[in-house]
Amino acid sequence: MSALVRFLKFIRFSHTVFALPFALGSMMVASHGWPGWRLFTLILLCMFFARTAAMTFNRIVDWEIDKRNPRTVGRHRLLGKGVALASCVVSALLFLAATSFINRICFLLSPLALFIIFFYSLTKRFTHASQFFLGLALSVAPVGAWLAVTGSFAPPPLILAAGVLCWVAGFDIIYATQDLVSDRNEGLHSLVVWLGIPRALALVGWLHLLVLLALVLFGFSAHLGRIYFMGLLPLPFLLMYEDRMARTLDIEKINRTFFESNAVIGFIFVLIVAADRLLG
Repeated sequence: MSALVRFLKFIRFSHTVFALPFALGSMMVASHGWPGWRLFTLILLCMFFARTAAMTFNRIVDWEIDKRNPRTVGRHRLLGKGVALASCVVSALLFLAATSFINRICFLLSPLALFIIFFYSLTKRFTHASQFFLGLALSVAPVGAWLAVTGSFAPPPLILAAGVLCWVAGFDIIYATQDLVSDRNEGLHSLVVWLGIPRALALVGWLHLLVLLALVLFGFSAHLGRIYFMGLLPLPFLLMYEDRMARTLDIEKINRTFFESNAVIGFIFVLIVAADRLLG
């Protein structure tokens, strides 16, 4: 693999499709359609730099643990630890710099955003709620995008952030079922370790209900119309499909479903928000 391909695989660049659609949806609602190419580009840069900093930090702090986990044993071969550390520092600094070109509140809150997304990587060492901290880290995206456009807080992005938190916590619980044995051996914490697989997966179903509720409430609070609400109709079926595949405990199915169903959910969300704002 080329150096670029190894780097993108190291930071799981393909998983950008999870948080990005909700940031873009929040951006379009806040701007009543389109914020302009300058702000759009800055939001994309902030997303990329923040996520790169968070992922490289995660890899650094879990370096030795990942070597002992059969699922992650090859990660350290993709990139040297020194390169990962340099990438983390540079990405964090570029994120701070990018926010300074947006507005004052984004720049002032950027260190807090970095703290939140870095802190998640440490939580599995002391709390079983680590999946919720990952959800919190990704929920920063729609709030940040809204602040980039408006410069102030409002109910819609906070409601959407709550939905993202529950959505991410749910799919990370499913993902964590693969690491149950490894996490127990390492003395790490997660909802799967604490509750066991059956009860943890039952919790996912309740989290998915909260996701759907949050998306509906977001639509009302953002004054979205018929296109948006009709577009939500496939989402319960996608979430039920994800739950069903998770209960098979088939690792191949879990990995495929994890990426495909959640990528589709994100794509549908940003598509229906765009259609509602631009055509409704």
